[in-house]
Amino acid sequence: EVQLQAGGGLVQAGGSLRLSCATSGFTFDHYAIGWFRQAPGKEREGLSCIRSSDGIVYYSDSVKGRFTISKDNAKNMVYLQMNSLKPEDTAVYYCGLPMGANCPPRSWSYWGQGTLVTVSS
Repeated sequence: EVQLQAGGGLVQAGGSLRLSCATSGFTFDHYAIGWFRQAPGKEREGLSCIRSSDGIVYYSDSVKGRFTISKDNAKNMVYLQMNSLKPEDTAVYYCGLPMGANCPPRSWSYWGQGTLVTVSS
């Protein structure tokens, strides 16, 4: 279960934000966890995931090199550091568990309430 997300807000282009996600009911050594976003009128876009079982870390082409996923297994926390933000990054961001622990994610089984990230030009 994803309990809490935080870190969204308004930022100027080129700026940075760090999103946080607190989870419970599972541990990262058994599950993959990641982030997706959804902009108005658009499909969900999987951004990143990390899977402890084999060390897989995935980034979509749209964020690779700019975003970094990290986790704290002991605290069941996952983070998304977002740098060099662009207006097209504006979306609601969600952390969640990829269905079947697939990484890259194909679908999502659990996710949080989402947090809005708005990048102004």
